[in-house]
Amino acid sequence: MDREYSAMRSKPKRSVSAPGEVARCNAPGRVLVGPAGWSYPDWHGIVYPSRRPSGFHEATYLAEYFDTIEINTSFYNPLRSDHAAHWVERVAANSRFLFTAKLWQKFTHEDGATSADEAAVRAGFDVLHGAGRLGAVLLQFPFSFHNTPQNRVRVEQLLKAFGTYPLVVEVRHSSWAHPDFYEFLHKHGAGICNIDQPLIGRSIRPGERATSRLGYVRLHGRRADTWFSDDPELPRHERYNYLYSERELEPWARRIRLLSERTETTFVVTNNHFEGKGVVNALQLIHMLSGKKVKVPETLRHRYPQLELIADAPPREPTLFPLPPP
Repeated sequence: MDREYSAMRSKPKRSVSAPGEVARCNAPGRVLVGPAGWSYPDWHGIVYPSRRPSGFHEATYLAEYFDTIEINTSFYNPLRSDHAAHWVERVAANSRFLFTAKLWQKFTHEDGATSADEAAVRAGFDVLHGAGRLGAVLLQFPFSFHNTPQNRVRVEQLLKAFGTYPLVVEVRHSSWAHPDFYEFLHKHGAGICNIDQPLIGRSIRPGERATSRLGYVRLHGRRADTWFSDDPELPRHERYNYLYSERELEPWARRIRLLSERTETTFVVTNNHFEGKGVVNALQLIHMLSGKKVKVPETLRHRYPQLELIADAPPREPTLFPLPPP
């Protein structure tokens, strides 16, 4: 664990509402925890069973264990309305379930987005929103997106353009960590995404801020050696090949509890997705937050035997490397 994270391990301080932050609610809001995305080849046989039954769908499967999933495909291309309708059907058995979705990168990472692009984005989001299954739209900006007047105007334009949806903004550069920016988000009714990322240079630090009644947390992993790597030989998934220890998750569990005291709904998304590590950490966070044992995918518990300690039922088959009794 790097030195800066070690210094942050102490319990987050409870403070009065700062400018731009919302006041405490009468009762804690709900917390929905889940992974980022569901379509990864490296999840086969780890998160998902090697032999899939007829009609198997990843979203249906994950909705048995989680109350949210962050849609990643909407970052790369507008979400098709027929796909959105299909996914709504696939999670119908879980009445608590809400998707979150990332805004198309053409709006956050590129220039030249048009009204036609906005209409294309809305086509899919409107289906989720109309079905009551869209919990948040995430405007994720890169580390290179600094707090400048020009960029502040860009954020404001997007908040106005997509203001019919519940919005959350993720910024990664510390120039945005300023009370004026939080007040700006609060004014527009947008949430701020609290992130865990490798602390390199002017990376924004972990927090538990709430600028609207919508809380959001994303855990990206702490692979400082690969986070900004431009090595063409390095597989992209290595950025997210990180398993948080329970000791590293505990401060986040405390932050999430503080967030829930000031929000109606808080989404917690684990983006350290390689080989299901984010799924493991999401289950561990649910256990920490609820104090209860959790349902664990059978294949996952064989790959990560530490899950036996929080599983609500014994494995159907003995694990290869069972943990010793406590």
